[in-house]
Amino acid sequence: MADSLDTLHHDLRTRIADVHRRAERLSPLDIYRRMDEIRELAGQGGLAALEGLASRSAQLALLPGCRVAVRHCLSHMDEALGSSSPADRQTILAAVAIRLH
Repeated sequence: MADSLDTLHHDLRTRIADVHRRAERLSPLDIYRRMDEIRELAGQGGLAALEGLASRSAQLALLPGCRVAVRHCLSHMDEALGSSSPADRQTILAAVAIRLH
């Protein structure tokens, strides 16, 4: 069980780092797809905070100014990856909302 969770965390961190590194060159639709893949994996692993943040990031990727919004979301990904709490999801999403306004 611990090995599969470690594998999931490694896979998610790799995907997050890839989006972060390539965000300036990716189209909004590509960002959306990659964030949605992260959301799906996080959901399968029971990582509620990361799932919620990835979902919100995917939505923001399709709006004007998406690169700034996604960058703010990515800055909270490690926090979200470390938590499976729905309460943490709300806190992290609120922090992102504050940074975007």
